[in-house]
Amino acid sequence: MSGRIKLEAVNKSFGEITIIPSIDLEIEDGSFVVFVGPSGCGKSTLLRLIAGLEDASAGRIEIDGVDVSSVPPAKRGLSMVFQSYALYPHMSVRGNIGFGLRMAGEAKEVIRQKVEKAAAVLNLTDFLDRKPRQLSGGQRQRVAIGRAIVREPKAFLFDEPLSNLDAALRVQMRLEIAQLHEQLATTMIYVTHDQIEAMTLADKIVVLNRGNIEQAGTPLELYHHPVNLFVAGFIGSPKMNFFATEVRAAGPEGVAVALPGGQEIRVPVANGDMRPGTKVTLGVRPEHLKPAQEGQLAGDVAVAERLGGETYLYLRVPEQPLLVVQADGNIPIRAHERVAVSVDPGSCHLFDAEGHALPRLRRHPLADMHQPTQQAD
Repeated sequence: MSGRIKLEAVNKSFGEITIIPSIDLEIEDGSFVVFVGPSGCGKSTLLRLIAGLEDASAGRIEIDGVDVSSVPPAKRGLSMVFQSYALYPHMSVRGNIGFGLRMAGEAKEVIRQKVEKAAAVLNLTDFLDRKPRQLSGGQRQRVAIGRAIVREPKAFLFDEPLSNLDAALRVQMRLEIAQLHEQLATTMIYVTHDQIEAMTLADKIVVLNRGNIEQAGTPLELYHHPVNLFVAGFIGSPKMNFFATEVRAAGPEGVAVALPGGQEIRVPVANGDMRPGTKVTLGVRPEHLKPAQEGQLAGDVAVAERLGGETYLYLRVPEQPLLVVQADGNIPIRAHERVAVSVDPGSCHLFDAEGHALPRLRRHPLADMHQPTQQAD
């Protein structure tokens, strides 16, 4: 069953308050698309517009080439899984999964077959006769997903389905949802504020900010080639380090900028009209900074977070926010020690005064890696 979804100039306003200014987006059949962004960015509203739970103020929503903008939710061929499991406590797992089919008047034998098939996919076969109170949080969420599966929808819509689970269950359910997508090969649209979920699940991530699409592309496109400061700061955990700095020199080899402490690095980006003294922002991810005997940066350790396999060092550097450095888990450095850090210029990003990323020079290895396929106008 096909599940290609297209949005054309979709707008949503509540009175004089505009939540979604105007969005154009295509979701390919069988893809796993994640809407991500901070609270209040419009991601859940956008999902509800696709589901038909909210009416668009303007624009067109198509499913498989058919305009469904005025079609009620039940007739759009979509299934939605919410943050709340919304299970009937007096019904068994079997009853909960098959409830929608019974309401639709399906034959008992058809319901039994579909419920048992969904239960097998979700490893719920041994729990079909239990009540929701006898299940763990992860099992309850699987029951909610099973209720969606039996409808055989054109697409699944997930609205922050893992936010009620503890950390270990989130990881487990993330893997199960990824495996489910591979098994079913059905279009899935997933809303989350957790960019780790977005990076690990998505074929395509749509980064939203104040109802606008900042950038859309594969996880690695957004990681290696964020188009602006917002995307750069949102994708990656811990987030990218940013330095307010200025251009020292610009030429065919890139743009030279000052680091805190006075040293200089040349970032291999196209210089455009960059001139000495131009204000820019330098971005570098914690994993691209390394403690070294001698480095271009130095700071005092404020906090050392030890996570086992890795340690995050938070350094105080002159006139800048705390600098986050990813180091080996066994590094012996402690709080208040002085640490030198080496910076790989080729892994750095440079943003102009408006927050737009300067493009990498084509001859640099990262320039051709995971180039952006879509970005905001």
